[in-house]
Amino acid sequence: MTRFTSATDADRGEMLAKIGMSSLDDLFADIPEHLRLERPLDLPGGMSEQDVFEHLASLAERNRHADAETTFLGAGMYDHYVPALIDSIISRSEFLTPYTPYQPEISQGGLQVMFEYQTAISELTGLPVSNASLYEGPSSVAAAGYLALLENGSKRRFVVSRGLHPHSRETLETYSAGYGSEVVETPLDERGATDLEALAAAVDENTGAVFLQQPNFLGTVEDLQPLVDAAKEKGALVVVQVDAMTLGILRPPGDYGVDIAVGEGQPLGNRLDFGGPSFGFFAAQEKFIRKMPGRIAGETVDADGKRGFVLTLQTREQHIRREKATSNICTSQALNALMGVIYLSWLGKRGVVEIGELMIRRTAYARERLGLDLVNPGPVVREFAVRVPDLDAAVRRAREAGINPGYPLRRDYPELDDALLVAITERRTKADIDELAGVLGGVREEVHA
Repeated sequence: MTRFTSATDADRGEMLAKIGMSSLDDLFADIPEHLRLERPLDLPGGMSEQDVFEHLASLAERNRHADAETTFLGAGMYDHYVPALIDSIISRSEFLTPYTPYQPEISQGGLQVMFEYQTAISELTGLPVSNASLYEGPSSVAAAGYLALLENGSKRRFVVSRGLHPHSRETLETYSAGYGSEVVETPLDERGATDLEALAAAVDENTGAVFLQQPNFLGTVEDLQPLVDAAKEKGALVVVQVDAMTLGILRPPGDYGVDIAVGEGQPLGNRLDFGGPSFGFFAAQEKFIRKMPGRIAGETVDADGKRGFVLTLQTREQHIRREKATSNICTSQALNALMGVIYLSWLGKRGVVEIGELMIRRTAYARERLGLDLVNPGPVVREFAVRVPDLDAAVRRAREAGINPGYPLRRDYPELDDALLVAITERRTKADIDELAGVLGGVREEVHA
């Protein structure tokens, strides 16, 4: 074998002769001369393997290890504990290396994982059908918009609460530009919740879908029923982006008559990993099953009467005619979704409740301990927004103390210029919260001095 061995001059000459070229320069003859560099690249000299290893190690040391920072950053991606058994299971070659489960006779394990994952998402959301996952949360929101267009063909108006995640709103707007749909945003009220009167006034006979979030981006637990009723009164579908980690203590969206529930799967056993990869989940009422995006795994019996699994529906453009496809999804995030179902199995039904209760208690403690003005004084589960005097100084001081204090909301909500979104998970202890309060308290003292 000649693996890792570079081509010799003789090798290059033989390859050039094969394609009728006399030199490497002939390969680039079609590139205009004024676009060519005409000098060697300014690269450092070569290094031995050991020197390269030491150099890369020194570069890596410049990065602060994630566990060295106490983070209160959330805004859709959260620092939950990931049990060791997840890596142990997903590292098995049966899960880690297969590409696609197209052949049920050799992919029963992978197909069963999809089936069990779908079951878990359906139980969490209270909706009867789930697909086998999507790319991530915002893509799931956009895919729900397309389903609404398939269902309500001539209704090309989407009404979106300002409490929906900004990335989801942006993704929906991008997709809608291609659909020829209009996206109308409705405001939040003084409690940081969706303004019911404004939303009801915005929904008309041309509205195909209403998009909400529970809890919303500011962390506020929405009173969903009147919002759902206002949408249903005009015949619009209701799409709710939900935080799966709160569904052990909040009523599932299916209980409110929601048509589609979507969300970001990262908190379910997936690490932050610099922003990805993760997975999006998608659940809906049964009548929408043939209009859902992606894949759906189903249970069957074989010729011998034994239990088996198949891809029941594959509504992506690689499988069926493009004009009949419900999305352009190229793949499901099967490995990340597997991490999600392992995590939920590890927690168990009681564990999902207990982690929700823990987050509520620690979030209540954090709100009281910080002692700052609340942007959203209503009920919250794991996240809340506060007004911080001299926010920039507060963030700077916290970073110097090894703390990421949260997400400055001005990036997406200019009207909340001094507001900070603080997230709590089971990894944030009371000592961590006390430390954050001390840092922010120090900033307040400086401001009022």
